[in-house]
Amino acid sequence: MQWYQAVFSRIEDVTERHKRFWLTIEGIKNFEFTPGQFITLELPIDEEKRPKRWRHYSIASPPNGNTIELIIVRVPGGKGTTYLFDVAKVGDKVPLRGPLGKFTLPEDISSVDICLIATGTGIAPFRSMLWHIHNKNIPHKNLFLIQGARNLKELLYYEEFLDLEKRLKNFRYIPVLSRETPPNWHSYKGYVHQVYKEMFKPREDILFYLCGLRNMIDEARDNLTQMGFNKKQIKFEAFD
Repeated sequence: MQWYQAVFSRIEDVTERHKRFWLTIEGIKNFEFTPGQFITLELPIDEEKRPKRWRHYSIASPPNGNTIELIIVRVPGGKGTTYLFDVAKVGDKVPLRGPLGKFTLPEDISSVDICLIATGTGIAPFRSMLWHIHNKNIPHKNLFLIQGARNLKELLYYEEFLDLEKRLKNFRYIPVLSRETPPNWHSYKGYVHQVYKEMFKPREDILFYLCGLRNMIDEARDNLTQMGFNKKQIKFEAFD
């Protein structure tokens, strides 16, 4: 797998715990990847063995030229995110490898519903997928995005998905908050699990994609199989 040189072309604070990073990959016009894939960064942190300097991040942007976007949460005490949040600045360069991973949609999604379930920065691959479907006008059936967060501030890309819901045919956005009920909140309060339990009954023409912390993934997989869905209908990528 090829390594590239990438430069931080933009960095943006989102919350106290989240940042958006744009990386422009040098030497190429287009960075070819399939939405849902991830990249590896080799960070200049205090680790003797090279693989221990590697950090893996899902691409949050759709394919478009040689710049990609990442959405990253600070890990308390983590060497990688300490560097990214406290040291990295626009113009700095970093080795990048990719694309990697098979957490991608089928080539043909015209005859199957897709339900994307995310918490935290697990939203990244789904943002890439949905914008790609929109940008390329890819034929599709029904698309659902169930996104969970503790509060409205940490509901990443919230306003963007509300806008995308108006633009993208047959797309429904369902945000869920577990610890806050803002004024005029008209969506769910609680956890993502109650939503898909309420919305779906066993059938063969639907695929579930799960992305987020492992506890959420494990609970959702157990719930969906107990509901009667086949394990082949459930795709997942967990963040430890």
